[in-house]
Amino acid sequence: MQTQQLFDLTGQVALVTGGGRGIGKVAAEALGSAGAQVVITGRRDEYLAPTAAELTQQGITCAKVVADVTQPDDISRAVAAALDAFGRIDILVNNAGQTWGQPTEEMPFERWRQVIEVNLNGLFLMSQAAGRHMLERGSGRIINVASVAGLVAGDHRGAQTIAYNTSKAGVIAFTRSLAMEWGRRGVNVNAIAPGWFPTRMAAASINAFREQFEQRTALGRLGELDELRGAFIFLSSPAASYITGQTLVVDGGISL
Repeated sequence: MQTQQLFDLTGQVALVTGGGRGIGKVAAEALGSAGAQVVITGRRDEYLAPTAAELTQQGITCAKVVADVTQPDDISRAVAAALDAFGRIDILVNNAGQTWGQPTEEMPFERWRQVIEVNLNGLFLMSQAAGRHMLERGSGRIINVASVAGLVAGDHRGAQTIAYNTSKAGVIAFTRSLAMEWGRRGVNVNAIAPGWFPTRMAAASINAFREQFEQRTALGRLGELDELRGAFIFLSSPAASYITGQTLVVDGGISL
């Protein structure tokens, strides 16, 4: 196989949750640029519609579905829409997520539950729904967006996000467990653990602690969203055919 073919996703179909902005948008654009047809989901059409239009203008075949990953009916509808539009789902990117920053002793239980609901329950429900199709076909790739927050506790002087950190550690454990369970049935499951990138979710923490974060990285700077593109393409491509259950850390060395 030629080197270019190792990273060619022509003919593949990718479903990306939280695909209207931030890391999800980067994932959809990256996979589409490598040849995949893309379906993006999210709770708000105000983010999905312009992203779908932008990707289409780039020559990427893109469909959008308004869906909440915590709602089983929405997930069934999103998977059905992808199958109706393109006939298959080869790649699932579980990117939809939420966070909340507050000292643990003050955090309302409802906020804890909300973060876990999206970051873990939504991950499970979408993986299950899309995974059934992949298992029937005997092939598929699942990429879960974790975080370095699931690997290290972080600095006590920074944002206090115990629900988010716990959920992302759960994403990493989920990735390993599902990879073992489905590996011999043709489905590879991996995770990407980003560090600090300029997303809407991370904006408040970056604005408050940018200098502190930059000082902790080996590279002395925060990441640019485009620096995640290669990770998504790699884990979706034939180049990663013998990789499963792993977490690819893309953090500029902040977790060292």
